[in-house]
Amino acid sequence: MLEITPTLAIAPHEIEERFVRASGPGGQNVNKVSTAVELRFAVGASSLPDEIKARLRSLAGKRLTADDVIVIDSRAHRTQAMNREAARVRLVDLIRKAAVRPRSRTATKPTRGAREKRLTEKKVRGEVKRARRSRESSEE
Repeated sequence: MLEITPTLAIAPHEIEERFVRASGPGGQNVNKVSTAVELRFAVGASSLPDEIKARLRSLAGKRLTADDVIVIDSRAHRTQAMNREAARVRLVDLIRKAAVRPRSRTATKPTRGAREKRLTEKKVRGEVKRARRSRESSEE
């Protein structure tokens, strides 16, 4: 089991990993060994609660495919094991962020003092603009 939080974990069979050849520098190693990891996690078929799935879909952004699968690509390291671990850590971090329920916003009204301050600042700003306008028209 891949532990997300103390109360939340995903089974290894829910994660699909594919190893591909990495691009970039690395000499012969890059041509011979498939070190880059493409981790796939099917959100809809997972055992996560529905509310976490919904938040995960919005957090995933461009990593979410049309098939409701999150694709995480890792090719930063030279070894397959390190890339695999890096991809899993990124998936766990993403799910942890989705597991945090956002605080609900309490609607508030501005205080009387704040309203008055805003209106006086608007009047002052209008006066500055008015003064500028009258000076420019007399110069022409």
